[in-house]
Amino acid sequence: MYRLHIANKNYSSWSLRPWVLMRQLEIPFEECLTPFDPGTSWASFRTFSPSGLVPCLEDGTRPVWDSLAIIEYLAERHAGVWPADDEARAWARCASSEMHAGFSALRGQCSMNCGVRVRLHDVSPSLARDLARLDELWQQGLERFGGPFLAGESYTAVDAFFAPVAFRIQGFGLELSETSMAYASTLLALPSMRQWLGEALAEPWREADHEAELHRSGTVLEDLRQAP
Repeated sequence: MYRLHIANKNYSSWSLRPWVLMRQLEIPFEECLTPFDPGTSWASFRTFSPSGLVPCLEDGTRPVWDSLAIIEYLAERHAGVWPADDEARAWARCASSEMHAGFSALRGQCSMNCGVRVRLHDVSPSLARDLARLDELWQQGLERFGGPFLAGESYTAVDAFFAPVAFRIQGFGLELSETSMAYASTLLALPSMRQWLGEALAEPWREADHEAELHRSGTVLEDLRQAP
């Protein structure tokens, strides 16, 4: 059975992607969660991940690190990871790669923290551009392939890549078009996403750098997490 190494569910957007895809596609795996260390987790994560980062998938003695590499590795072994249709698959790969490499303002100003509700101090021009592009991309996929998911009627890897954005929309009160907001609600309602959120809220850990990043961006209006 696969072993999937992840970090705190409250913070780790990168971990969420393969985790939620494997849950949705019912690909069995053993979850191995290592909480973030204060400052840097490189040394502790290096015990299982060559890059010192999460996520990392273990298939026997073979490590596969980086969320995009993990998705492609799974796609070689399991049906349904990418859309079957050539056009939808090409679009889904492009959109996933864009999310993997881009949207830096969205990541920086709205870092994932599942358990809080935040009012941003401001929406920077860079963040506004990221949100406009996100809205454009989501509407394009939904309209072109018919929904309810980004590349058609089935949940695939491209939806997993944007799963952390749904938590950011919920947590920071971000506003997109009606079509995109409905899609975010569809993601949040999935059993796998509800499971991830419930387990994130139950975590007792707080990591100072992640918490400081949150407070630089906005004012915490509500904290739904278990007390540390």
